[in-house]
Amino acid sequence: QVRLVESGGGSVQPGDSLRLLCEVSGRSFSAYGMGWLRQAPGKDREFVAGISWTSGRTYYADSVKDRFTISRDNSKRTVYLQMSSLKPGDTAVYYCAADPLNFRRGDYEFDFWGQGTQVTVSS
Repeated sequence: QVRLVESGGGSVQPGDSLRLLCEVSGRSFSAYGMGWLRQAPGKDREFVAGISWTSGRTYYADSVKDRFTISRDNSKRTVYLQMSSLKPGDTAVYYCAADPLNFRRGDYEFDFWGQGTQVTVSS
């Protein structure tokens, strides 16, 4: 089992930056693919960014490319999502997730989820 705990959410103004953290615990997670997804009110959950824990290869949704950066720190067992130039459309609950197959299914599917952290972008 893998346990994921997100933090770092909050309320910011358009154009601001915010960094989300996902602390990972459990066994064998070092071979996983990790991701951030978000769900806005009344909308489906959508993939935001992913990273292979082993290779460091990253993946991004077009809507956040060039604004968001996903990274991981092996020593701290933490995955980060650095968000910049935030827009009201980025308002959502952000979830950290883990894929034991490291994105080999050909789609962004995840088996383990955190509880989510709220990000609100408003003037």
